[in-house]
Amino acid sequence: MKALITGSAGLIGSAVVRNLASEGWRVVGIDNNMRREFFGAAGDTSGTVADLVAGVPSYSHFDTDIRDRASVRELMKRERPDFIVHTAAQPSHDKAATIPYDDFDVNAGGTLNLLVAARDFCKESPFCFTSTNKVYGDRPNRLPLRELDKRYDYADGRDGIDESLSIDQCLHSLFGASKVAADVLCQEFGRYFQMPVGIFRGGCLTGPQHAAVQLHGYLAYIVMCAVQGTPYTIFGYKGKQVRDQIHAADVAAVCLEFFKSPRCGEVYNLGGGRANSLSILETIDLLAALGYKLQYTYREENRIGDHICYISDLTKLRSHFPNFRLSYSIERILEEIVRRYREDRVTPRAPAILNT
Repeated sequence: MKALITGSAGLIGSAVVRNLASEGWRVVGIDNNMRREFFGAAGDTSGTVADLVAGVPSYSHFDTDIRDRASVRELMKRERPDFIVHTAAQPSHDKAATIPYDDFDVNAGGTLNLLVAARDFCKESPFCFTSTNKVYGDRPNRLPLRELDKRYDYADGRDGIDESLSIDQCLHSLFGASKVAADVLCQEFGRYFQMPVGIFRGGCLTGPQHAAVQLHGYLAYIVMCAVQGTPYTIFGYKGKQVRDQIHAADVAAVCLEFFKSPRCGEVYNLGGGRANSLSILETIDLLAALGYKLQYTYREENRIGDHICYISDLTKLRSHFPNFRLSYSIERILEEIVRRYREDRVTPRAPAILNT
């Protein structure tokens, strides 16, 4: 079996490559290191490509740009993969405002190029798309909330946010808007053309391989700041804003479950759920318990469109994929990321801000 992974040098893409290769798959990866263009040297993923090429014998790499329609079609026609996992993206909520054309061309245009090529050359192959919880815009902030000592939570007792939440008539950020376009395109190709396309609206996807930078990769970045003594800035909500965290290896496992039981145009919220949720203040406490006291300052103004509390409701995901189990607790995730930055002294270029 052969899989095609876009964004194969990124956090999720590289985890999918390794997972599928360990299961005996041939894997074709495409990644042109646009993360370096977006975020500078700190976002460079060329080292990951080198590791994959050297360490995964069944892996083949191409630096194809998903915005290049002809190249995408040529690749898809030649390889005709049995499985496609599309993770390539411009991933930053804030960066998108400064590069709106690039953001939309990569996130929406690139996704369309892949969908059309897949329809034309391997229509029956399951196609996983890593969407984002930012497609919900700031609508989660309109849910009734209660303020606790170290976090916000839902006042109506809900476990988390499910797929029925509207994505319409709210503030998204340009990143959220481009991902909405890609998300809806994937749904439409699934339903209109009866293609096995799954849309996974990720919360905070994380792990030690995350090339965390100021504008993307909240958990890895705050850990890096704590371990290396770099100042961190909290923006708004008293540091009580909440995210649920899921390890890249668990995301890769979900993708394989979708391959085994695909559906056409199905949407899933994907995250660590309530058990893996934590606020900024709770993150600071956990890091302190591990021996790393974060130096931070607080600013009253929150980021535009920032979620106050976002926890993924995994009911639908678990019901469609009953064999899936989260293998990484929040404590295990933190310990792995701490170990990475303790051993790999990568110096941050600027004080961090919360960005998921």
